[in-house]
Amino acid sequence: MSSTKKFPRIKCVRALCQQGATGDAGADCHDVEDSHWLNCGLAPVATPMSCHPQYAATRKSWGINALGTLAVEVEAEDGTVGVGVTIGGEPGCYIVEKHLSRFVEGQDPRDVELMWDQMFRATLNYGRKGLPIQAISAVDLALWDLLGKLRNEPVYAMLGGKAKDRLPVYSTTGRPDIAKYLGFVGAKIPCPYGPSDGDEGFRKNVEFYKGWREKVGPDFPLSLDCYMALTVPYATKLARALEPHGLKWMEEFLPPDSYDGYKQVRENLRGCNVLLTTGEHEYSRYRFRQLLESRCVDVIQPDITWLGGVTEARRVVAMASATDTLVIPHGSSVYSYHLQYAFSNCPLAEYINMSHSADKLVPYFGGLFPDEPLPKNGFIDLPDKPGFGVTLDKSKLTRPYTRDEEESRVQAAANASRKMPEKPKFPF
Repeated sequence: MSSTKKFPRIKCVRALCQQGATGDAGADCHDVEDSHWLNCGLAPVATPMSCHPQYAATRKSWGINALGTLAVEVEAEDGTVGVGVTIGGEPGCYIVEKHLSRFVEGQDPRDVELMWDQMFRATLNYGRKGLPIQAISAVDLALWDLLGKLRNEPVYAMLGGKAKDRLPVYSTTGRPDIAKYLGFVGAKIPCPYGPSDGDEGFRKNVEFYKGWREKVGPDFPLSLDCYMALTVPYATKLARALEPHGLKWMEEFLPPDSYDGYKQVRENLRGCNVLLTTGEHEYSRYRFRQLLESRCVDVIQPDITWLGGVTEARRVVAMASATDTLVIPHGSSVYSYHLQYAFSNCPLAEYINMSHSADKLVPYFGGLFPDEPLPKNGFIDLPDKPGFGVTLDKSKLTRPYTRDEEESRVQAAANASRKMPEKPKFPF
């Protein structure tokens, strides 16, 4: 009788980051040049900090890019390496090297559920959201990439295969007219002003959207990203004002913890044709459950490099399908594309245009992955490569918390030789 394939165990985990000015945003889409369109280079961009005049002019002024890139490598005993990225920088490196690595080194790379559960439970006292979950995300994505390389198949195939032949893409951009010319099926623009800008700011928001609607025409889907900057009354009023001009959806118009606020806006807009979306800054299935159970949005938008990686994202996607809620992930490039190809309720991908003036196609992750696939003619097609299909360029990365091989060996031995249960017991 033939036996199954033997898989190498995980030898070591490494956490890398970009330190100092590199001129490359990498995995942190906020870490751009001062004059970049995402930093208000083409028009104002409303943020939660817009109410403070000192920090209203640009997003980088209040440190939106403070953390920077975090890249994680997970290496197997045979030398195969998987890669995952997120926002996290040096603080994220510390969490991965000093805490999370003990749950990964020495493990069977196929045991992604075990490793995720241990990492999540071990960080409950200081995690659940934000940086710790982002660090877990990078490790988890590296594990899926490694597993795909060991199996010699793409991640979407391991998730169940393709649920669609091709995946259409819309563009988040400062130039929706160029997005339309490039073949994207729709576009999303940032909301320029918030409640603190008063009636004049509100009028400018309406004129801003109307101006772009006139440029792209009545039939091109055009949405508005409000980046947590509005209030319940303001969001309600703005959606009503833009509905006659064909607003497709209004995105993340309240802070992510304002669950009751999202429910109130939904009630306020009953009968309105504007779709409501959020979820970019949500973490784990527990937070998404609140959004889904309240049915306060039509679309959830998890960032696969932030919410907990593919292992947690597939659970969120499954939960969303039970409420007929669409899943259109935020950014994430290849990490979301593979997930979206595998699930039918993920019908549309986002491409955030990272070029300086939003006028050309460039990789979302900057120079991290020279072979990152780009949209073409409104679709994103994935190459026939194992894992996530991209190669990490480490030329601008450093490892700030280097551990010696002996420490990794000791942690690996503890997992590989852990004692197996000998006596069964009722588990609850």
